[in-house]
This record gives sequence, structure tokens and C-alpha cells, in this order.
Amino acid sequence: MSDKKELPFRLGVGVVVLNKENKVFVGKRKDNPVNKWQMPQGGVDNGEDLVVAMKRELDEETGIKNIKILKEIDGWSQYELPNYLLGRVWKGKYRGQKQKWFVVRFLGNDNEINLETKNPEFIEWQWIDIDSLPGVIVDFKKEVYERLVPKIKASIN
Repeated sequence: MSDKKELPFRLGVGVVVLNKENKVFVGKRKDNPVNKWQMPQGGVDNGEDLVVAMKRELDEETGIKNIKILKEIDGWSQYELPNYLLGRVWKGKYRGQKQKWFVVRFLGNDNEINLETKNPEFIEWQWIDIDSLPGVIVDFKKEVYERLVPKIKASIN
């Protein structure tokens, strides 16, 4: 494998889904079923608009369609994969992700959430407090979530 620093970042989007009580949607990944949870996120297709990518990823991972965009978080977030995942994730083409995050309000009911999608990524889901986010994510994404928490709170005040 080439030097990690020579690999590019994968362009991605992330979605903070808030319910009516301002709890955040998190899912437990199918490929990492330990007690770690994450918000919906995924890659941006070549030439795809970021809002379109966010809505597509959200639908592909959760079945959620009934949303209102509250905020596009300023700037970009990025994380690097730990060495043990390099070469295993994304066919070894990327060293991490550079993400644009969005905060959305879920306008539907919980029974609309469907993890049994075409290519399921989550095996279960829950609503959690915003402040709990950094404590549930895998370590290598924790810094991204810590930076998101105050921005999420600012978007609902």
C-alpha cells in the first residue's frame, strides 16, 4: 500500500436528523455491530449536488424522506481511517472522508423509518440526546461529532 498521506479524502455528506423532541437519529452499523452508533452519512456521486446526495443517502440508509432542512453546517468536517481499516474500506482508494453536514427535522412518524433498504447499513436505530453523540461513535470519528454538537444546538435555537 502507498503512503496514507498520498491517498485522497472521499467526498461525503452527513445528516443530523432531529425528531420533534430534538433527539438525534443514530443507527448501529451492520458491519460493526459493537455498541457504537452513527448518524446517516455516505459518499457523494461524481457531479452530484450535496443536498441531493444528503437526501439520497438518508433515504438509502433509513427510508426517511419526510424532512425539512434546518441548516447546512458551515465548513467541512473530515476524519482519517485508522490504519487497520486502510485498504479494507472503499477498496483502499481513500484515507478518510471530507464531509458536508446538514441538520434536518424529521417531519414523519417513527413507523416511517425503515432499515430494510436495498443495501441495509444499519441493524437497529434509536433517538438520543445531542450531547450523547460523541460517546456513541467509533473513536476515529469522535472529533467530528464533538465539533458538530454545538453547531447542531445552534441550528435549533
